[in-house]
Amino acid sequence: MSNTSEFDGNGIELEVRSKEAAARGVAVLTLARPDSGRLPDWTPGAHIDLALPTGQVRQYSLCGDRWDPCAYRVGVLREPGGRGGSAHIHDELAVGERVTAGGPRNNFPLVPSPRYLFIAGGIGITPLLPMVHQAHILDADWHLLYGGRSRASMAFLDELAPHGDRVSVVPQDERGLPDLAAALGWAGPDAKVYCCGPEPLLAAVEEACAERPPGVLRTERFVARDQGAPVRGEPFQVELARSGRTLTVVPGQSVLRAVGEAGANVLSSCRQGTCGTCETGVLSGTPDHRDSVLDDDERAAGDRMLICVSRAVSDRLVLDL
Repeated sequence: MSNTSEFDGNGIELEVRSKEAAARGVAVLTLARPDSGRLPDWTPGAHIDLALPTGQVRQYSLCGDRWDPCAYRVGVLREPGGRGGSAHIHDELAVGERVTAGGPRNNFPLVPSPRYLFIAGGIGITPLLPMVHQAHILDADWHLLYGGRSRASMAFLDELAPHGDRVSVVPQDERGLPDLAAALGWAGPDAKVYCCGPEPLLAAVEEACAERPPGVLRTERFVARDQGAPVRGEPFQVELARSGRTLTVVPGQSVLRAVGEAGANVLSSCRQGTCGTCETGVLSGTPDHRDSVLDDDERAAGDRMLICVSRAVSDRLVLDL
């Protein structure tokens, strides 16, 4: 996944050790500390923030060997309609150049299950690739349904080939769209379903899984989901519990911006509700969740919110800041 933002975290300096084409329009970077030292551990589904020399920041899923303590690997799709970050990586970023990374963070963790169905669309394979390897190591029953426009545009097919018929590769120009009904039929009602890809695929999978128990389907989005209009259009108050300060958040102003102007230091990255960096505890009040990270149970609990996009249903929120 990838987004743009300001970079607010204390990052790790990394060096580009290799840059290769994994498919048409997909560049794969291997990153390491300049001294080849150990990097923070990560788990399948995790991502890092990359602060590019241009000043832009993107989030990319880690797709390498999680047991390699000294290297991170990410896949980058060239986005012709983007804001230039992917173009810079593809056209300008060179081996030996240095970037700053924040994280890793994981909003898309692989939870224990005897059976998994993984559904990937295009570059959405990146967070699922380490999950496939983990499921294989754990000897779980699993299947990957991997769709793309063409084989030439689908990354990591060589790494998936040894898994044989556990992987269904569905290039659209050869076989049309993936058969979601057949895949979900194989999975049965209790398998955990993980999906990452473009919005039409996510919407189709969500619709197909609508009758399944909560928590069975887990998704990760490249861009924020359309949440519609806020619940309330009036100002609301936010109390910062640690300082006792109360401030007013007005329409058009994010909670993140308001608390930042009040002097509270909250790490943030995407500012679109997709990366989870600014997740903040809620001690009182009812949030209007407008992110694309928290699941239904986490939203219902109401004890946390992503303050870059989420607002308030109640007149007042008390945050653990």
